[in-house]
Amino acid sequence: MPRSRVHDSVGGRRRRRDGSALVEFGLIAPPFFLMLFAILELAMVFTLDSVLENATIQTGRLVRTGQAEAQDFDDEDFKNALCQRMSVFAGDCAARAKIDVRVVGNFAKPFAEVTMPADGADPYNGGQPGELILVTVWYRQPVITPFLNKAMTGSGREAVLTATTAFRNEPWGTPAPLQG
Repeated sequence: MPRSRVHDSVGGRRRRRDGSALVEFGLIAPPFFLMLFAILELAMVFTLDSVLENATIQTGRLVRTGQAEAQDFDDEDFKNALCQRMSVFAGDCAARAKIDVRVVGNFAKPFAEVTMPADGADPYNGGQPGELILVTVWYRQPVITPFLNKAMTGSGREAVLTATTAFRNEPWGTPAPLQG
């Protein structure tokens, strides 16, 4: 006998199962898509973190090799050079990134804690040849998914990513003439 839309009786009554798949999908779909978007957003944050780290290292190299000194870099020039290296995230990099480039005395001894500068302040000191330099970049990335919003550092709905590189400036400038 062919099955009809009316299935077995339960408790002496017959029940219909039309639309039960739609109701089940309606219950499962929101958490499923929320988790899917959270995974995609987390992947984007990890990608951004990798791009930020590489851009910080590459831009720090300009300081280390003396190219920044030769071009009279200031905080805006350093941030622009950093943002040019942020590939697909370069669009609003200048508004989201904060920089701190400073000379440190010695890596063996603790130095003052590096904290994100206040709005409008981007300390920049590229140092002289042979000095130890610490470059720190903070990047604020908006987060939409509620799961990530609770787990990320930052105020409100944003993740604050940090990239740091430390190095000793190379001896740049005009080399001394050979004697002999």
